[in-house]
Amino acid sequence: MEALPIIWVALGVVLLLILNMKFKINGMLALLLAAVFVGVCEGLPLEAIGKSIENGVGSTLGHLALIILFGAILGKLMVDSGAAQRVSSTLLKKFGPQKVQWAILVIGLIFGLAMFYEVAFLILAPLIISIAREAKIPFLKLGITMVAAATTAHSLFPPQPGPTALVTAFHADMGMVYIYGIIVAIPTVICSGILLPKLLGNLDRPIPELLESQKVFSDDEMPSFAISLLVPLIPAMIITGVTVLKLFIAKNSVVLPFLNFIGSAQISMLIAVLVSLFAFGVNRGRSMSDVMKSYTVAIEKVAMVVFIIGAGGAFKQIIMDTGVGDYIADMMRHSSVSPLIMAWFITVLLRLATGAGTVSAITAAGIVGPMITTFNVNPALMVLATASGSNTLTHVNDAAFWLFKEYFGLSIKDTFKTWGLLELTNSVVGLLVVLVVSLVG
Repeated sequence: MEALPIIWVALGVVLLLILNMKFKINGMLALLLAAVFVGVCEGLPLEAIGKSIENGVGSTLGHLALIILFGAILGKLMVDSGAAQRVSSTLLKKFGPQKVQWAILVIGLIFGLAMFYEVAFLILAPLIISIAREAKIPFLKLGITMVAAATTAHSLFPPQPGPTALVTAFHADMGMVYIYGIIVAIPTVICSGILLPKLLGNLDRPIPELLESQKVFSDDEMPSFAISLLVPLIPAMIITGVTVLKLFIAKNSVVLPFLNFIGSAQISMLIAVLVSLFAFGVNRGRSMSDVMKSYTVAIEKVAMVVFIIGAGGAFKQIIMDTGVGDYIADMMRHSSVSPLIMAWFITVLLRLATGAGTVSAITAAGIVGPMITTFNVNPALMVLATASGSNTLTHVNDAAFWLFKEYFGLSIKDTFKTWGLLELTNSVVGLLVVLVVSLVG
């Protein structure tokens, strides 16, 4: 009977898919019904189920709601001002349609390293659409490249929260994590971002309404390339700058609270939106009331995305409160498999069960950490094996799954086919490269 927690979670996922795909029930409602079903079947008190849903929605949207809204606003202003067209046309002229995927891959790595994944996704999405339109190729082909690069950088490299916590947990050398991380990241993003889209067949899908521009801008109507690229990079520059400055500032410094304030994802995004209101709005000859129309439309179009992600957080919290993650951890604790494979496998199972990348990675680190000295494993490689496991195939209990699905206007089937396969490829290739490096090094 001990396996029942996993069975009920699996049935909950099946119920959600049936409600959404067969009966066409909205994702938010389907997620909440599935969450209640799992909570009841797992034996949680009804009052506890309500509290878990409240905590799940609150914790998820408390972190993501403003980021998603500000990202949508910034993207809409870029589309409506011609900034997205400027960046896309410049990149196409520089690299050509055949090599533009490589340019997107590099940009995705930079954004994924410098900021939270959700911020990177929301800022890059309108650029992807604009480039795809001009190059006359399916936007999903470029979207997969961008997401593959951004999620890889986000999961493997400090100062992102997951890998930073793993460096501490495994007592790894951060410099070696970066060196080995580059070796792991390059083949990983090439396989998932360049090769995978070629194997997926027809990726032609309608352009999402939020990101569709009805106007083709002339050269004089668009902001300069520098402004068009620098404004969306503001969060990355602020967050990275704050991270570097904090390395040289004492923990009791009076400026530290201010740096932590402006270096947060929400405030850095707010600053970018405020600058964009001027750079992509008033400075382009638009009235503030006209600019606010773009602002309002962006929020209206993305509102359902926010609520669906919140409901996904509720489902995730129910699963975590049932103790499924602890059960998986206990089940794997006494295995004699290689620590690198064990760290990856436990993290994958926990990520699938809970939808929480950082939580699954840290939990796995607690289980396999003592094996480092026993098996004489390089701690930096342990960080990367675990991080690769946290960046694996995810499903309906993951906010990033729903962000990709809803923002790009995909069905659940198409989301598994694109998001799911690219994340699975990232994870498996990442582990294989880590294992090869461990044999050579």
